[in-house]
Amino acid sequence: MHFLSPSRRPFTESGLGTEGRDRLESKGKEDSGHQGPIPYGPREELPRIDSGRNYSNLDLSADQGRKLWRLTCFFVDRDFRKKGVAGVALRAALHSIREQGGGIVEAYPSTSKEGGSWSLWFGTVAMFEREGFKAHAKLGEKHLLMRKMLA
Repeated sequence: MHFLSPSRRPFTESGLGTEGRDRLESKGKEDSGHQGPIPYGPREELPRIDSGRNYSNLDLSADQGRKLWRLTCFFVDRDFRKKGVAGVALRAALHSIREQGGGIVEAYPSTSKEGGSWSLWFGTVAMFEREGFKAHAKLGEKHLLMRKMLA
């Protein structure tokens, strides 16, 4: 599994800056490098999703032979929420995945506002839609499987 921190990938007005992947480190809030790391990785590194009751019932046979990436959750420090940090982390992860050959990218945002900030742990449907993800299937009552193909 990879952890990517948006501020370890400099952004310029024209878009993404230099490539950089970051392993999550234990640092204080004064270190602005860890405001929103996003764990992501290929299917092989995040296999527990396959055994989920709702996920395992999906017909994903068309995926055979394609690289599958998973964006599992977002860690945004309380002091940096509602400032676009998760969106920056998402774009940085997509950039990194594209540089590693791309493939299908999956996300599992909550469709429920119940649970307060906990429901944002998985990202929002709107955030993924802004980056070109499409709804693929419902995962129970409160989650959606969204996908995007990266070449």
